[in-house]
Amino acid sequence: MPTIHERLRTAEQHLADCDPVMRTLIDRFGPCGLAARRREPFQVLCASIISQQISSRAADTIQARVVAAFGERGRISAARLASAEMDALRACGLSQSKAKWLQFLGAQTASGALDFATLKRMDDEAAIEVLDALPGIGRWTAEMFLIFALHRLDLFAMDDVGLRRGINQLYGKGRVLSDRRTLSITRPWAPYRSVASWYLWRHADPVTQTWN
Repeated sequence: MPTIHERLRTAEQHLADCDPVMRTLIDRFGPCGLAARRREPFQVLCASIISQQISSRAADTIQARVVAAFGERGRISAARLASAEMDALRACGLSQSKAKWLQFLGAQTASGALDFATLKRMDDEAAIEVLDALPGIGRWTAEMFLIFALHRLDLFAMDDVGLRRGINQLYGKGRVLSDRRTLSITRPWAPYRSVASWYLWRHADPVTQTWN
């Protein structure tokens, strides 16, 4: 079975062959970095909850506090989150809602009710449905999780503002394109729409490394 890096090289060639705009982005930004860092699924979901609707700096500060209070070997512990007191979670800087969501996520993971090995075997929509049912995890977060934590290569998040802006700039000359037109643009990218998304994020923000 090809490695993730081999699959990414195949994806880049496919995108370059089927779309001249993608070819230009690939030439500009080089190899796709979706697999640049190994991400543990539970840690990714915790980070996604912590970072909602706050700045990156604030999220980093709060996450460091959560790791210090409920971590083991530098990573958040599901079991320790599950048994955490609400006041202790709030003391890390979490809102009441985020504290409850993290506690629930820890409990589901520690008990095995949320099993990442099973999640990896599911198809994209089935996995999104499971994740979307968790408090604090919506469809967009589920899609980002599949792309960055599980390396699913054929997702395009229609609700992602950065992706839609990139599509509008590169394919619509700045005009806001309809969902139907956007889908028609992304269709030839299959089965590598996640990789195309990475290049659109790079186009939108070529400096900040959050897309790695």
